[in-house]
Amino acid sequence: MSEAAGAGAGAGAGAGAGAGAGAGPRRGAPLTLLYVPADRPDRVAKALASDADAVLVDLEDAVAPSHKGEARENAGRLLAGVSGRLVQVRINHGSSPWHAVDVAMLATLPASVGARVPKVESVSEVLALADALPGRALHLLVETALGVERAFELATASPQVASIGLGEADLRSDLRVSDDAGLTWARSRVVVAARAAGLVPPVMSAYTNVRDLDGLAASCLVGRGLGFSGRTAIHPGQLDTIRAAFLPSASEVAAAREVLDRVRAAATEGVGAVALADGTFLDVAMVERARWVVELGGS
Repeated sequence: MSEAAGAGAGAGAGAGAGAGAGAGPRRGAPLTLLYVPADRPDRVAKALASDADAVLVDLEDAVAPSHKGEARENAGRLLAGVSGRLVQVRINHGSSPWHAVDVAMLATLPASVGARVPKVESVSEVLALADALPGRALHLLVETALGVERAFELATASPQVASIGLGEADLRSDLRVSDDAGLTWARSRVVVAARAAGLVPPVMSAYTNVRDLDGLAASCLVGRGLGFSGRTAIHPGQLDTIRAAFLPSASEVAAAREVLDRVRAAATEGVGAVALADGTFLDVAMVERARWVVELGGS
């Protein structure tokens, strides 16, 4: 299994339900990304109408081998005229018998539809896809120890690489780890690789227990602390929890605004050293982070 094995399970019921105040597609890097299996056209349609920032139409692990052809045809038909929506298609790996036809179908879709590429391990794989899909955004998933070791090489393999992230189910198996502690280094490695390559921060891999929203929230907070900027979901009921975990709180936005206000006031007054009410002196890094928090908070 890969990043979202069983992706979209139950997605047909209530897609887009429970959207909180201010929910909806966000500009810039997507915060919530909803997987949906391409062999379920009803679920694809509902996912496209949901409040997920991006929709990930899956041809890979969420689709049984006997349904691969049907899934590919559905994706080609349903996404042929898609516009104004962030969409990626997760194709099958290059070693599979479905890879070439997946790529050929994807090449017929609008250029805005990105390719989500599983189990990437080599620069040659990335370059081959860039040649086959010129101008199309490539979103790479590393799911093995070798892929993690090569994260920066992969992230900089082509100008078409738009993001890099982990597929944690396969990575757990490859590393023979049973809990999140065993993934901490790999998670940090991909965050650093993305930043060093000038890419958007990575999003977390899917949380597979769709009923455990408390566990999802706790896991998201850990990921946020490591530098992740959002998360993939396999059920629309997870979207609000992900959004709440990754968006800054009102108090965080207020504190960030205070930093920016103090800096502006100091510049006006010609003061060099600036300190907050709690005695913390400001530096450039704190100001940059404050700007990011205020922007992310939509203020």
